[in-house]
Amino acid sequence: MRLPLGKLPLSILEEYVLKRRGKESPNCIIGPGPGMDFSVIKLDEKYLIVSSDPITGAEKNVAWLAVNVSANDVATSGAKPQYANSIILFPEKSDIEMIDKITQQIDDAAKSLGISIVGGHTELTPKLDRPIIIMTTFTITNRYVTAKDAKVGDNILMTKSAGIEGTSILAETFKDKLIELGEDLLNRASSMIEKISIVNEAVQAFATGCVHAMHDPTEGGILNGVYEMALASNLGFRIYEDKIPIDDITMKICHFLNIDPLRLISSGTLLMAVNPKDANKVSKALKSIGVKVSKIGEFTDRERVLIKRDGTEERIDSSITDELWKLLM
Repeated sequence: MRLPLGKLPLSILEEYVLKRRGKESPNCIIGPGPGMDFSVIKLDEKYLIVSSDPITGAEKNVAWLAVNVSANDVATSGAKPQYANSIILFPEKSDIEMIDKITQQIDDAAKSLGISIVGGHTELTPKLDRPIIIMTTFTITNRYVTAKDAKVGDNILMTKSAGIEGTSILAETFKDKLIELGEDLLNRASSMIEKISIVNEAVQAFATGCVHAMHDPTEGGILNGVYEMALASNLGFRIYEDKIPIDDITMKICHFLNIDPLRLISSGTLLMAVNPKDANKVSKALKSIGVKVSKIGEFTDRERVLIKRDGTEERIDSSITDELWKLLM
């Protein structure tokens, strides 16, 4: 059986990964599962929040992305990430300049987020054609939310716009092909990486006390992010294509490459499940720190549906392969 690039299909994940968890621990109160951003370990009166993430589809800014994407997962708990371990696998022909560049990016990104690098592993690895960075980020907190706590009737709120990380990656990876769109547009697309962190907005949203669940939509984009939240919470959803904000730069690049921005890797966006009566309070709190919030749908107890711009309905019944992988195959 030939598997697609990217995340494992859910059936394979459940059969060959999630069932094989080693010794069960009574202190692991939230373990691995579909749509879950992190695990939770009970520590006396506090909780250890921990998450690991690799960066495999990007080349430029790979280490900056690795730190931020892993930190984003922890931040969806509502707690600010504090510590990280880094595993850096360099291609065997790497030189000092590459090592300097990668480690400087990690240092800069960690400092910008207030994260301490406390360990890890670094090596030159045979048969790699690009660096692979794997970050494990963690924090200690008194309370948290997860992606699996959404309720029937909750508004689905999202920050910023769809495909932020993907737009930046596409601008760098397919620069030669996209140059027809103009150098200025490509420079602005590349700079969208500066919007990649959701740490401040997640912490601010959690502080309102009104957020039931949060999730960081990565591979598969906004559609897969909402699907993963619904899967984790055992809910359905209705989301509306015309209510999902997409930056004009993202639209132009996706149209040129004939891909769907709603299925494009979307780190930099935060998804939230919020009681409708509290939605304005959460939106105002995020607006106060300069973050735009949009209501894109609601969680239901029935099917999982995207209402398209023409009014037709599309069922979302399985996890979504990211558009980026389709272009890299």
